[in-house]
Amino acid sequence: MAEIDRGSVLDEVASLGSALVVVAHPDDESFGLGGVLAALTRSGVDVRVLCLTHGEASTLGATKDLAAVRRDELATAAERLGVSDVVLHDFPDGGLDAIDPAVLDGVVLDVLGSAATLIGFDADGVTGHPDHRAATAAALRVAMDQGLHVLEWGVSPAVAEVLNAELGTTFAGLTGDSASDIEVDRTVQLEAIACHESQSTDNPVLVRRLEISGPVDRIRLRRPGG
Repeated sequence: MAEIDRGSVLDEVASLGSALVVVAHPDDESFGLGGVLAALTRSGVDVRVLCLTHGEASTLGATKDLAAVRRDELATAAERLGVSDVVLHDFPDGGLDAIDPAVLDGVVLDVLGSAATLIGFDADGVTGHPDHRAATAAALRVAMDQGLHVLEWGVSPAVAEVLNAELGTTFAGLTGDSASDIEVDRTVQLEAIACHESQSTDNPVLVRRLEISGPVDRIRLRRPGG
């Protein structure tokens, strides 16, 4: 287990200035990144969200207008997290890995603005989800090209092991010398999660992950040239 970081990594991110979150689906910003984003906005960081799909292919809360439902849920959750702006694209849910990487990179660049840090899931997409991997890969490529920091979120190997054993999931633990365990206050995150009613009402994996993780998130900060 990584040593608990008492705030120095998030303090470093906050000191850099504004941040852009790059995610694949509405709810990624809350279910995964909510604790981190709430901490940053509480510190006064201007955080914006770029979401690449409407999440219309989800089997949870499936309705013919699910894309519109999830769009509205994202807007409400982002406001609760203190996010200043949301840009939502309509790339196909479940098909981001088939999109030309240059197109995804261009979308990130279009909304990059003055962001000093890009925030997303870890490079493995936390569960190996192709959409998550594609979104993070775009963030990493743009960050490398622009000389920016990247903050990745994941789960520890211990959390991944329990989830995979109990629920048959495919979580991959975020490892490496630069991985840090940080303490987070989940109060605002839980409120943001509740905004995604279509996806959170019957979601045992989410419930169990938060239960196992407690007040601890696993992150990694990639610095330019690192």
